[in-house]
Amino acid sequence: MPDSAQRMRNGVLRAVRAAAYTVPTDAPESDGTAQWSSTTLVVVHVDADGETGMGYTYAAPEAAALIGGKLAEVLQGRRADDIPALHHALSAAVRNMGRSGIAACAISALDHALWDVKAKRLGVSLIRLLGAAREAMPVYGSGGFTSSGPTEIVRDIEGWRAKGIRLFKIKIGRDEGEDRRRVAAAVEALRHGEQLFVDANGAYDARQAVYMAGWLGEMGVRWFEEPVSSDDAAGLAFVRKHAPGGLAVAAGEYAFTPDAFRLLIGAVDVLQADATRCLGLSGFLQADALCEAHHLPLSSHCAPGLHVAPMCHAGRGVHMEYFHDHVRIESMLFEGVPEVMGGRLQAQDARPGHGLCLREDVAREFAA
Repeated sequence: MPDSAQRMRNGVLRAVRAAAYTVPTDAPESDGTAQWSSTTLVVVHVDADGETGMGYTYAAPEAAALIGGKLAEVLQGRRADDIPALHHALSAAVRNMGRSGIAACAISALDHALWDVKAKRLGVSLIRLLGAAREAMPVYGSGGFTSSGPTEIVRDIEGWRAKGIRLFKIKIGRDEGEDRRRVAAAVEALRHGEQLFVDANGAYDARQAVYMAGWLGEMGVRWFEEPVSSDDAAGLAFVRKHAPGGLAVAAGEYAFTPDAFRLLIGAVDVLQADATRCLGLSGFLQADALCEAHHLPLSSHCAPGLHVAPMCHAGRGVHMEYFHDHVRIESMLFEGVPEVMGGRLQAQDARPGHGLCLREDVAREFAA
């Protein structure tokens, strides 16, 4: 048997490593329900017969401990290519602790690493392994924190526009008067063909959200993300029913499992999925399948470096979030991060795997 065929037949997982890195924000940040001054990234590497795959998630450092302990034991000695079997084994291992939250984030990072190492062992890029529905995906510029005033909002829009981006999202939900001034400034800054999105991060109850939706519709805003908690499917459905026709209701970033996505069907106009939370690339593909079955648009949440390949593959994909914090962190800590060209990201096809590589020397400074 040729060496390459032998390697593909064996493909045994030999080692799993995980580490957490906490990166301070470049300014104080807040949204409708939270404030923060740093972001933690958990990075995992898996080794399989001479190749190493890498994945990551945005989660608490405890996710790294779970990966390096219980979940590493599940993977040790298993065939790296059998991702569905490994995925089920990982989910079974966390049954009694709960699959959502930190456990789902940990599995997500591992799942990405498994897809990465499989593509590398086959000698193809991840997008070629998955197959492309399109070569590039539009992005929307995302930031506009409630800690930013109207001047900063306009400056952000101008920065995104310089990259060819025509869709922009800002946060609301902390102070109605200030939110109205910030939204008005953003709308005033728009040019022909550009659109404004807003994200309340679940700050309102359903009736408050409908009240705000009426005004947002009058302002020409096109997207209302998490007007109520993403756990409140009935509330989302209520807002969707009573919102102006041109204002899409979106949610899904906190859906950790396929069941959580299923509960949002009929409650939103656009489903959001975050592959760093929803059980990885495998879970993201399941979310896309749900969208296909229900004729629902799919948008990715944050982590643009990881989402570009699955979104270029996704049949129902419409656009990706180009989130300020994660763009900054990924450009600092990884090599191979795709650049926005003409408002779009293109999946890399120059080397095997997803194309991202941790800059160990830089990351070490932020070790949690």
